[in-house]
Amino acid sequence: MAEKKRNIIYLDNSATTQVYPEAAAAAMEAMTAIYGNPSSLHGMGIQVEKLVTAARQQVAMLVGCKKEAIFFTGCGTESNNWALKGIADAYGARGRHMITTAIEHPSILETMKYLQQKGWEIDLISPDEYGVVPAEAVIEKVRPDTVLVSMMAVNNETGAIQPIEAVGNGVKKKNPQTFFHVDGVQAVGKIPFELNRLPIDLLSGSGHKIHGPKGVGFLYVAKGVRLVPLLSGGGQEQSFRSGTENVPGIVAMGIAAEKIGKDLKEKQGQMAEIRRGFIAALLDYVPDCVINSPLDETGAWPIVNASFPGVPSEVLLHYLEEDGIYISAGSACSARKKQYSPVLTAQGLADELLSSAVRFSFSYETTVEALSFTAERIAQVVQEVRSFRI
Repeated sequence: MAEKKRNIIYLDNSATTQVYPEAAAAAMEAMTAIYGNPSSLHGMGIQVEKLVTAARQQVAMLVGCKKEAIFFTGCGTESNNWALKGIADAYGARGRHMITTAIEHPSILETMKYLQQKGWEIDLISPDEYGVVPAEAVIEKVRPDTVLVSMMAVNNETGAIQPIEAVGNGVKKKNPQTFFHVDGVQAVGKIPFELNRLPIDLLSGSGHKIHGPKGVGFLYVAKGVRLVPLLSGGGQEQSFRSGTENVPGIVAMGIAAEKIGKDLKEKQGQMAEIRRGFIAALLDYVPDCVINSPLDETGAWPIVNASFPGVPSEVLLHYLEEDGIYISAGSACSARKKQYSPVLTAQGLADELLSSAVRFSFSYETTVEALSFTAERIAQVVQEVRSFRI
């Protein structure tokens, strides 16, 4: 007899999302039916090139820009590396100073360390107790030799929405020659973007955070911004990103971008209400739990970070997994490292809260019923684990 498939409550969408069936079908067709190389001059190659162009337009529509400004990459990490290193190589003669924050993704922080070793001066701005980096603290550090400011739009661990518009406007006012890069990996498809009106020069995105496949991302590059390529070769992507395009991934990401962008503001409001209900349920079932994410509008709907004192995060994670509930003990990029979250540490959390912090991250498919069951089960686990210590 076949094993009965258990119901899954997947609350780790900030790590990766389930691929939309339509996106998976498009990728399969690009692998098995329309599989030509977009650089080929024959009929199938031209057909595939049109698919890539259509996907570029779909991604551009999602973030509010012209399709010519979208360049496909292998992932969000590549996009972040390219933005920072590409600007450094292209504009290093202007100065050797960059600014970022203490709560960035490792692909930003590690790249900044690399540039520091190459002689760049890096200013690291800390967040407030709610995980939000004050705009004025960033702007204050801008100097005549500041070449780039890099800041994420939504923090991947706490969901704290950063004041990117205020930072961008302030940076441009203080030094119009300073470029502004935004890591939008956790924000694209979750909060609206209109890049045509925002003071953003570069924006990174990733396919597998918006129900597309892994192994594909994009970088928005504003008109007039010159980047030195990371890869040299056949001159694909307007000679900015050589290498045969990942057509199945690109086409699937385009389909996902189009689907996730529909009725975005309406879906946002619905999910924000669901998030508020989940937080209320956690505080009701476990009154001494601590919410590490912003509770107001500065907290993005997809993420809730909470600590349950006395219950190590890994213990709670494995208990819930037995019930088919999947959460995270931190960022997927650092969860396997035996250290406290740098983001929560920067917020000033005590060790007891750092060691018991977990992240719940939602998608538009997350239901009230699933979150209610999760909150109730957490209360049971917390009570059981704490009883062992008596």
